[in-house]
Amino acid sequence: MTATQTPAAPDTDWLRLDRQICFSLNAASRAFNSVYRIVLKDLGLTYPQYLVMLVLWEQGELPVKKLGEQLRLDSGTLSPLVKRLETAGLVRRERSAQDERSVQVSLTEEGAALREQALQVPRRIAAATGFAPEEIGELRERLDRLTDALDAATQDSAALDPAALEETPGCG
Repeated sequence: MTATQTPAAPDTDWLRLDRQICFSLNAASRAFNSVYRIVLKDLGLTYPQYLVMLVLWEQGELPVKKLGEQLRLDSGTLSPLVKRLETAGLVRRERSAQDERSVQVSLTEEGAALREQALQVPRRIAAATGFAPEEIGELRERLDRLTDALDAATQDSAALDPAALEETPGCG
């Protein structure tokens, strides 16, 4: 057995909760959401609203469709978020003059000014993780690779074939 191989586990071990990467990721996500709830309270934003604001602070005015692509959200999820941000006076929605079907989202002055207050959010989140900046970067890179691999697997249903999985140790 090489250093990169893991010993074969009995099939029943793969059904243990503590062996499920999806559970670990879900638990971490819920823990992040709890921390973000506290950190974002002073900004008056929820975590999903914060993500919308991050994209707009970074890229400026965008069509709703492009915003959804950036955030990996469908319009049914994104539209209510944007409406709440508009009601709060942070963004403005306007139909595109070039294409009536397209709605542009842009920051208001108040939304742009909120960016200054939000500068402390990443530092507070990083401190809450207990990770060094390099560790956070490495984790983000690994999660990006994982996301890319899972996206590719959903595009290639043959990769999810049970026969192909028999050759893959340690995928729980």
